[in-house]
Amino acid sequence: MRSSIPLGRIAGVRVGLNISVLVIVVILVVGLAFGRFPAVFPGRSPAVYLLAGLVAAVLFLASLLAHELAHAVTARRHGIDVAQITLWLLGGVAELRGEPRTPGADLKIAVVGPLTSLLVGVVSGAIALLADAALGTPLLAGVFWYLAAVNVLLAIFNLIPAAPLDGGRVLRAALWARWGDRTRAAVAAARAGRVFGYVLIALGFIQVLAGLGFQGFWLALIGLFLVNAATAEEQQTQLGHALYGLRVADVMSGNPITAHPDETVAGLIDRVVLRHRLSTYPLVDGHGTFTGLVTLNRIRQVLPQDRAVTRLSDIACPAHEVPKARPDEQLTDLLQRMGRSTDGRAVVLDPTGRLLGLITPSDVSRVVATAGLRATDPYLGPRGADIAVPHQRREEPGPVRHHHDAT
Repeated sequence: MRSSIPLGRIAGVRVGLNISVLVIVVILVVGLAFGRFPAVFPGRSPAVYLLAGLVAAVLFLASLLAHELAHAVTARRHGIDVAQITLWLLGGVAELRGEPRTPGADLKIAVVGPLTSLLVGVVSGAIALLADAALGTPLLAGVFWYLAAVNVLLAIFNLIPAAPLDGGRVLRAALWARWGDRTRAAVAAARAGRVFGYVLIALGFIQVLAGLGFQGFWLALIGLFLVNAATAEEQQTQLGHALYGLRVADVMSGNPITAHPDETVAGLIDRVVLRHRLSTYPLVDGHGTFTGLVTLNRIRQVLPQDRAVTRLSDIACPAHEVPKARPDEQLTDLLQRMGRSTDGRAVVLDPTGRLLGLITPSDVSRVVATAGLRATDPYLGPRGADIAVPHQRREEPGPVRHHHDAT
């Protein structure tokens, strides 16, 4: 989930808004200012209702942010880096770079979000009582009653045992503690999430047929999101399982064919592209320093008449934007960075910065295709680090993990 509007850092975590969050803001403001508030608290001007609706929407986004910050802060306390928090159309996403090492840590990170929403709901209810009884401002009290109700509902909904909701993380932690296998538990929680998503889609269609068009559409949209997110999470978990224990050196293509930054596109085509079945060409200057990466797609974008005068450095992905890895690094850690890079490729360097090899999508696809040849049992049996640590639960790292919380 990409942030379109950065909000800076809170508690050391980057926070941003996806442009789609404006949709939920408009829906809340319109629904409250022209529907609920005039009906429950008549006699105010339209400007007052609009202001109340806007305040309620902003406070709702702030409560979502508090929910995600609780996940992020707890994750960091358990040694997990947090890339960013993004608020979007259906809630919030906390992007965690790693996985909890124990079921207990998994449980704490998952449950702290709904507990925070419940706390916000209780505090909002107390403020509503104060505003109504002591200040005599029923509309202001109505804003906080709304905030209290929606946060309690958010906490309850997110505790449903279906990934990627927080309740799915709780289910995963419980199954992990019972089975001693995080991968098996994560797959089970993701499949529960997919089933729950299909149920919501079905209920949404039933509501549409019953004449509740908007409510049904919204429910079906949430269900579709859960199905897609749960499916992606299951695939991500299985990918992390298949690649567990592999180092970058086990997968990389060594001794890559390089080019000089000042070489022209036409020269590279004649010298290499038409002679070798390659799609990635690292650029190395006269001192042996890696300066950028050129791919076949970038070469194709150069017009034929411009190839003789266009240097490779003019079309290359700059070196600072290309993920870099060490040969002994875990492949799953590198894949997190590759997924966020422009060309989806990485270079492997030695401690002195000398180019040793490349990791391309073809390299990753090949190792995934042969993963089943390395292990016949997808869940049980010691392997890799498990052999050296008997009696300890499996703790297989996976690619980037997201805490999704739906509104």
